[in-house]
Amino acid sequence: MRHEDVWDAEAAQRYDTPGTGMFAPEVLEPTVDRLAALAGDGAALEFAVGTGRVALPLAARGVPVSGIELCQPMIEQLRTKADETALPVVHGDMATAVAPGRFTLVYLVYNGISNLLTQAEQVACFRNAARHLVPGGRFVIELWVPDLRRLPPGQPGMIFGSEPGYIGLDTYDVLRQQVVSHHFRFSEGRQARVFRSPHRYVWPAELDLMAQLAGFELESRHADWAGTPFTADSRDHVSVYRLSQAVTGG
Repeated sequence: MRHEDVWDAEAAQRYDTPGTGMFAPEVLEPTVDRLAALAGDGAALEFAVGTGRVALPLAARGVPVSGIELCQPMIEQLRTKADETALPVVHGDMATAVAPGRFTLVYLVYNGISNLLTQAEQVACFRNAARHLVPGGRFVIELWVPDLRRLPPGQPGMIFGSEPGYIGLDTYDVLRQQVVSHHFRFSEGRQARVFRSPHRYVWPAELDLMAQLAGFELESRHADWAGTPFTADSRDHVSVYRLSQAVTGG
């Protein structure tokens, strides 16, 4: 399953849900508040910028924002809201693509790093973040904590969400640390629409080691953007990594 096939024009058009879901004010505002504070007086770069869900309100706060995005239909959807002058975007892989300029903040939200399906690609993503940052700059990752404690032995999948008209199901390959998320949406009829996306899940400790390989150290970790303490029961985390003052971009 290629990401070019997953994130096609239809998926890009369905992605924006103004005022609800990921776009709900209670979700988006704490995210933008924290990122604006971390960027300070510098510029920010969003890996996997998508349709600009976070980048556009962050830019509206006065932070210069650029993006990298692999999915061309997502960029086209973004361009209906902001032109290249307002939000420059490089079309490419966030593990390798280079955006012009230097940044005080690089960020990757909403489980974005799990879209890279190998450990090597995820390590390369950290190194690419370091390449773009000024010494002492920060790389912020929002990611879910693998919930394998709920997966009984011998059972390949589990339901993670259920509400009227929707069922979410994850199927796991624990040998390769892979998961496919299946989103089923249906109405009163017999037909259902399914959207599937592949991911490589990452444990927080593994993420910290990737950071060290790229010259970062963990500065803080919370359970959400509002700063809730991270515990053994947290299902998500926002991790802030700081680049060593001795590391320079290449």
